[in-house]
Amino acid sequence: MDTLMSAGRVVTGPHGQVLADGAVLVRNGVIADTGPRREVESRAPAGIARHDYPDGTLLPGLVDAHVHLVLDAGPDPVAALREADDATVAEGIAERALGLLSAGVTTVRDLGDRNGLVTQFRDAVRAGRLPGPRVLAAGTPLTGPGGHCWFLGGEVSGEDAARALVRRNVERGTDLVKVMATGGGITTGGPPIWAPQFTAEELRTVVQEAASAGLPVAAHAHGTAGIVAAVEAGVSTIEHCTWIEQDGFRLLDDVDDEIAARGIGVCPAASPDWRGFAERFGHERAEEMFGGIRRMRERGVRLLTGTDAGVSRAVFDDFVSSLEFFAHLGCTPLEIVDLATCEAAEALGLGDVTGRLLPGFRADLLVVEGDPLSDLQALRRVRLVMADGRVHA
Repeated sequence: MDTLMSAGRVVTGPHGQVLADGAVLVRNGVIADTGPRREVESRAPAGIARHDYPDGTLLPGLVDAHVHLVLDAGPDPVAALREADDATVAEGIAERALGLLSAGVTTVRDLGDRNGLVTQFRDAVRAGRLPGPRVLAAGTPLTGPGGHCWFLGGEVSGEDAARALVRRNVERGTDLVKVMATGGGITTGGPPIWAPQFTAEELRTVVQEAASAGLPVAAHAHGTAGIVAAVEAGVSTIEHCTWIEQDGFRLLDDVDDEIAARGIGVCPAASPDWRGFAERFGHERAEEMFGGIRRMRERGVRLLTGTDAGVSRAVFDDFVSSLEFFAHLGCTPLEIVDLATCEAAEALGLGDVTGRLLPGFRADLLVVEGDPLSDLQALRRVRLVMADGRVHA
């Protein structure tokens, strides 16, 4: 159904491109027209459905580049997942996706599936059978024997096994490949968070196999050695990228510069509870870690917005708290809105699909009360969300 959306401010693109008293015409899930309200109204069909917000801001839907829909964000999400059957997990995925959508998130990248459940949900959303954001699904993440997130079924040893799992993910229709280059914090008994799980050559095999199917690779990497190996292998994005070593932190400026030069995106995956993490981790150590992210930004590394939603305390309906992490790094509200819309879309290969309110783009829209370009808290005052042309109030 055709829909005409109008607002006192319409953010059409990056760097604060704003139309005062603007409008967007949506036809068959695609933006058909954008411009001053009176002009778009004159070109719209008679009797069209309308949504008018003269005191609000209409902007592109938000992008969360790092979620885990199979996890419930509870005190022990891993135990909850292992105890649940697939039907229960599938119900939880749908419920958690609605939390994201209600917060204005219209595109998510899921980085850890079990038994293809997220891929199935993605297909149901595409077909209009279930409401939800657009999902980029990584399928089963590759990890070492007993490695980080081994319980998702992706344990491999050696290049041949890694290649075979990538091919299996491709056959299941995944949108990207996820590899655990280092250990992680939620896997009890797994390798330390700083320890590499694959050699650079093994990671290169993963990247090459994924590239043969046209898929990017996202590498979970906390430790410095794992980050270096991921960069050498040519991954598309690095998740977390905290530069942790056994006895502290070691950020390598030359590797930072290589990340920037290659256009590798870095997703800090700052939880909505990042302030609580700092308290538990120790403010001094946390600031040293956060400072590494700030330093990467200053050296030109492309940062992606993501929440790590699903791990403990990383809830699905508080994207703004994660965005406040970038304010802590020194970003302005306008810069953060760009990060969460057009810049994240470009980093995920969707720069010509979503992230801007221009003709030909997918109708992923968000209406909020107030002006988020000057006050980030306006993003909490959601009035309406449209994903792929479907209205979600």
